Amino acid sequence: MTEMLVDVEVSAYAGYRGEEAPQSFYLQGRKVEVVRIVDRWLSPGQRYFKIIGDDKNTYVLRYNISKTQWELSV
Repeated sequence: MTEMLVDVEVSAYAGYRGEEAPQSFYLQGRKVEVVRIVDRWLSPGQRYFKIIGDDKNTYVLRYNISKTQWELSV
């Protein structure tokens, strides 16, 4: 199965270790606030966040470190 990703605009917070964590993102022109980060993991050059939005949906956001770009898994 191939992972499909779309670029998204994410507002993130860099914690005390300097690692970015998503706070909100825009999906089809609508702002989705991150209510809870359920899981997070790393792969080479990527940071993944499984989150629950204020719309009660679950999303997987990926931060591409080399491109400094956020993507949404669809």
